[in-house]
Amino acid sequence: MKADVHPNYETIEATCSCGAVITTRSTLCAPIHLDVCSSCHPFYTGKQKVLDTGGRIERFKARFGAVSSK
Repeated sequence: MKADVHPNYETIEATCSCGAVITTRSTLCAPIHLDVCSSCHPFYTGKQKVLDTGGRIERFKARFGAVSSK
């Protein structure tokens, strides 16, 4: 590899809005702030909600609920 071509790759701290601090490495070389992380994201915490907007599930069941595969 050529010398002085690649950016610096240093250890940084990423701080989430929930207060969790994650130590990682980046070429940014400055602390970053995250909106969500794995400790507060609804998918990972099990608090994910399935929203049925406009009765989509009922309409699907009405159209294809009686159809069965053989």
